[in-house]
Amino acid sequence: MSTYYQIFGGKINVISSDPTDPIEGQVFYNTTSEVLKYRAATTSSAWASGGSLATARRALGGAGIQTSALGFGGFITSSQTATEEYDGTSWTSGGSLPTGKAFQGSCGTQTSALGFGGYTTTPVATTEEYDGTSWTSGGNMASTGSLFASAGTQTAALRAGGGSPPAATEEYDGTSWTAGGNLGTGRTDLSGCGTQTAGLAFGGNVSSGNGNKTEEYDGTSWTSGGNLNTAREQLAGAGLQTAALGIAGYTTVPLAATEAYNGTSWSNETSLATARKVPGAAGASNTSALAFGGLLPSNANTAVTEEFTGAGAGETKTVTGS
Repeated sequence: MSTYYQIFGGKINVISSDPTDPIEGQVFYNTTSEVLKYRAATTSSAWASGGSLATARRALGGAGIQTSALGFGGFITSSQTATEEYDGTSWTSGGSLPTGKAFQGSCGTQTSALGFGGYTTTPVATTEEYDGTSWTSGGNMASTGSLFASAGTQTAALRAGGGSPPAATEEYDGTSWTAGGNLGTGRTDLSGCGTQTAGLAFGGNVSSGNGNKTEEYDGTSWTSGGNLNTAREQLAGAGLQTAALGIAGYTTVPLAATEAYNGTSWSNETSLATARKVPGAAGASNTSALAFGGLLPSNANTAVTEEFTGAGAGETKTVTGS
């Protein structure tokens, strides 16, 4: 029988706090709690119910992670200004946008977020920055647009597609937007995630209908990645270029389908309990994310929030027994 040392090449760590990113099978002794712990594997992905938004709406901006998320703007019968903050359990009110916006680009964290472009009563190019309390104006994009791929942080953001021309890419440095490399396939109604120098754009509407194409950005140019299994538009994205999620969306009806990207190909994951299009989303990887709001197949807005745990995300557990 192989020993722990033979498998992992080292002895059990003795540490004062749990590691932030333990690997599956890792064993360690926590001297503070005085217990032996291990990292277990999650055998399958799952969506679970979270706290509902205070205001049901679709086409929100989203930022942050599953336990510290931001949802802002959106559409009911007009573009909305409301901002809500999620703590992993419930949503509370944050500072309102200066102007109601829907279908905008979004990225960043709960306390340092960016919203850009989108739709007020017409498409706009404006940018707003959130500091955890209130929104202030940033630099305008070179062109208007909505429902485009967005990625990055408040001071290093990325926007691709979703406007005119539909292949355009722009990069934000915290002050102003400048042109980046064009998408290989121009499209609207797509989604994205990642960072400004390692971005991902996927899905969308192309001249032939719903798109399944994925493209990867290196800070200069876009190259082709693996195709989505289900071609769709108006979906949400979360995570990184090498660990992404494509959530819900629309073909001829709103979808519940979820797919995970590993940097090469997409795999089908457990579907949402509630099918929808243009939901908001937040998440750090393809193993931990949040989907909220959206438009139901009944054509009604929803306040439903769902939390995703991916296969292999794992859980730190205490060793028990005599």
